[in-house]
Amino acid sequence: MKKLLLLAPALLLFSFNGTKTGPTQKEKKLAISYLNETKDLLAKTIAGLTEEQLNFKAAPDHWSVKECVQHIAIAEDGLWMACDGVLKSAAAPEKRSEIKFTDEQIMNMITDRSHKVKTTEQMQPDKSPYATTAEAFDGFSASRKKLVQYIKKTNDDMRNHIWESPLGMMDSYQMVLFIAAHTKRHTLQIEEVKADAGFPK
Repeated sequence: MKKLLLLAPALLLFSFNGTKTGPTQKEKKLAISYLNETKDLLAKTIAGLTEEQLNFKAAPDHWSVKECVQHIAIAEDGLWMACDGVLKSAAAPEKRSEIKFTDEQIMNMITDRSHKVKTTEQMQPDKSPYATTAEAFDGFSASRKKLVQYIKKTNDDMRNHIWESPLGMMDSYQMVLFIAAHTKRHTLQIEEVKADAGFPK
């Protein structure tokens, strides 16, 4: 009995200082800053555009500004659902060695527009529940606000919940950076649409 009593404080200490810990304050600050920065950049990029400009396509198989925003809004929810599913599954710290990318590399890789990626059928703009660009942006903003609040409050063990993505293994914290970077990727796409010679003035 005495041995058990002596062991209890050690177990209690381990439960608070063991491997199951949430994001650090530095990690939270980075994620929140990047989530807010990419939302604000999108808002600035589409501000004041007319319906003609929102619906302009540089080519029949290219997306318009409106379609980019619709896709961003769908993906915001879809990617978070994937992240949430990983967080609710069993932690797998043994898989951390399979992660080949740093946080910075994730952000740079996703925003690199020189590499084209075809989205899934479920995330095509025509699957959007939003009829207008404004509705799509509002839906996106509401989802982004919830994600920021989650990061502010979470103590989830994000680094040890691992996602086997099409790009390779990444942890759940990196998935949040992925979500923000995805927004920036398609904001850059919108800037490409606006820079087209045929874009309405």
